Amino acid sequence: MDDRCIGVFDSGLGGLTVVKELSKALPDECIVYFGDTGRVPYGTKSKATIVRYTKSDINFLKTFDLKLIIAACGTASSLALPEIEGEFDLPIFGVVEPTVKAAVNTTKNKKIGVIATPGTIKSGEYEKQIKKLDASINVINKECPMFVPLVENDYIEGCVPLKIAADYLECMKKSGVDTLILGCTHYPLLTKVIQDVMGENVTLINSGRETAKCVKEYLQRTDSLSAGTHEEKCRFYVSDEIEMFSKVGSKFLGWETAAVVEKIDIEKY
Repeated sequence: MDDRCIGVFDSGLGGLTVVKELSKALPDECIVYFGDTGRVPYGTKSKATIVRYTKSDINFLKTFDLKLIIAACGTASSLALPEIEGEFDLPIFGVVEPTVKAAVNTTKNKKIGVIATPGTIKSGEYEKQIKKLDASINVINKECPMFVPLVENDYIEGCVPLKIAADYLECMKKSGVDTLILGCTHYPLLTKVIQDVMGENVTLINSGRETAKCVKEYLQRTDSLSAGTHEEKCRFYVSDEIEMFSKVGSKFLGWETAAVVEKIDIEKY
């Protein structure tokens, strides 16, 4: 057993999709979450900037007693984690590998769509990992830069996100994908809108859910599950204004987060 906490970071609210799935799969674990709301979005930044942000996020989380860290960000997972491999003395999980495995195991017609931030799509990491598992799969990529600000500003339902999603996803419908990777952890917050556009015959792959499964398997395999003795199950930290994070986060998670959200100066790390 290992009662140390799990650290999770993302550029903003998106990583809460991972927290939600972790809380379902591993209800006894303590989670320390950092949302870099002051520097969101990561997906439009340069690779060097994303690597620098990722290192500072990890350095902040390492001020806590952790057993592992999850980069709950498609952009950081795609661009930064390969660059910093071996630099830190904790296991660091990204969202790309477990998500790709689920998509490859799901597709029937070997047509997989990947929607993500510009940085993630340009990295080519999802397509590279898919082709490594099955070179015969046809991968259709699409940058969806407006999805992150929609989520961060609580536009997750209604005509505005539906119109934008219909425009972004037209190429996916024309291509006939039967499996669609939500390659940014913000995107599962738009699941209803995306599913409405794509139709019920297309399976959406939630990176948060697949990453939580992967982490649970690791903790079981290494006998590192928590005994559930923590007084607090989740602690949240942000680098900018707390109110919107608390409002949208509470709505999505299904519990009140305002009392456990704290603003920190990420530039110190």
